[in-house]
Amino acid sequence: MRIGIDISQLAYPNTGVANYLRSLVSELIRNDEKNEYVLFFSSMRGRLDVSGLNLTSHSKVNIKTFKYPPTFLNLIWNKLHIFPIENLIGDVDLFITSDWSEPPVKKAKKATILYDLIVYTFPDASHSRTEINLKRLGLSSNIVSIQKKKLSWVKKESDIIFCISESTKKDAEKILGIESSKLKVIYPGL
Repeated sequence: MRIGIDISQLAYPNTGVANYLRSLVSELIRNDEKNEYVLFFSSMRGRLDVSGLNLTSHSKVNIKTFKYPPTFLNLIWNKLHIFPIENLIGDVDLFITSDWSEPPVKKAKKATILYDLIVYTFPDASHSRTEINLKRLGLSSNIVSIQKKKLSWVKKESDIIFCISESTKKDAEKILGIESSKLKVIYPGL
């Protein structure tokens, strides 16, 4: 099987999302010699640090890196929902998305990692408006609307959703109305 995973959140080291994703990918690669992995990474300014991913322990890992900014991927994948991920990484049997964007797929099954639903439970704690940042010459995105749009695609298209806790699983059932059979808890490791 050929498995694609969006590892773009590794551009933000030492965050909960990056730590969870790094551990998950590392353990998959370390414990699975049967499947092939295609790791998708895109960041305009961030660098990919592959330390700790156990890449030397698996002969079938290919990393595809791109310099698309997250705002562009949000536009084509979350808002317009065009340009399937296979156009960038080739055909895969399964594609696992993470925190920011939800690309469409051609034929692949989809899995998504769900960290929390804070944009629904505590929207005031998230960035809820788009702002222009003149120092960085960029946009500070509206995280609430981006996450809500991403989650609408997750609900429609994901075959399985990995929740990082029972609490997240319960929120996904209650808030998003996702059936329990599609939700699997995979706790963060140490």
